[in-house]
Amino acid sequence: MNLRQLQYFCEMAQGGSAVQAAQRLFVAPTAISMSVSQLESDLGGQLFDRSTRPMPLTPLGKFLLPRAQELLAQTRRLEGDARRVASARQGWLGVGFTRSVMLSVLPVAVRRFREAYPDVRLEMVELLAEHQPAQMESGKVHLGIARFIEPVPPPPGFSTCTLFEEPLLAALPLGIRADASAPLTLAELARYPFISYPRDPKTRYAAQVLAAAEQRGAPLTVQHEAMEIHTALGLVAAGLGVTLVGASVAPNARKDVEFHAVEDLDATTTVVTVMPDVGRHAFVDPFVALLQEATVQLGLAPSHGLAPAPTAVPAARPPAKRRRP
Repeated sequence: MNLRQLQYFCEMAQGGSAVQAAQRLFVAPTAISMSVSQLESDLGGQLFDRSTRPMPLTPLGKFLLPRAQELLAQTRRLEGDARRVASARQGWLGVGFTRSVMLSVLPVAVRRFREAYPDVRLEMVELLAEHQPAQMESGKVHLGIARFIEPVPPPPGFSTCTLFEEPLLAALPLGIRADASAPLTLAELARYPFISYPRDPKTRYAAQVLAAAEQRGAPLTVQHEAMEIHTALGLVAAGLGVTLVGASVAPNARKDVEFHAVEDLDATTTVVTVMPDVGRHAFVDPFVALLQEATVQLGLAPSHGLAPAPTAVPAARPPAKRRRP
């Protein structure tokens, strides 16, 4: 199956015959018929009911048509984007991120980057920390934003830059505690069902959270596992249990969840950027500088800890050239 076969099939489905499709595509009707017949042979079934005119789609044809149309549309968009990059009218930057930073520094940095570089296409890819280096090696992303409980050395060929370190807060259903003003201890937290996240065979984050509590004598009982933080908080809001999140998550998280400090849990979580040591994309350093600025603006790191912005960066567009997202 190839794109030309799908194009001929879609045109034939729209016109109801090979003749109509040929007129629209300026090719011979036999080319249309042969291509669609080959596609049917490859798929192992008929796409059209040829007993009537115009030819209706078979169940297989009805299944294939919308998917083929979407694939062709994606191909056209990809071609246009690639041509703009090739002609230097538009650059691109791929950013892999763990979902929790979408509730703190990432939206601020993205807005400012788009203002400064309106012609740069941003590809935002949700990736757990353990998956980011491989995606950078493959070229899918150029930069990673990761979160860890314990210090994790970067893999060979990569370096990290710490954005901020913060305590863990307990996320609880509204009204679950009789006295919300009383200090919350690990022993009390351990009495509730725990919601663990993220559920992924490669991540160590969930296990590290549980280990931090167990090391302090209050093992947590996992009742539910969520794929990512938003789902975990949704389960908390539904009253199915409690979880632990970085403190920066709380201000922009759900309003039907309470967040409390855990007085005897001194474990912290650290948010870092992950970057390749060589062959670094030209827009990585400007984006990291904006992340650092957002960290200070949101009060997640002291201003004296802000690293200086790189000097060799692409020139920003003048304000008059800005485009709306």
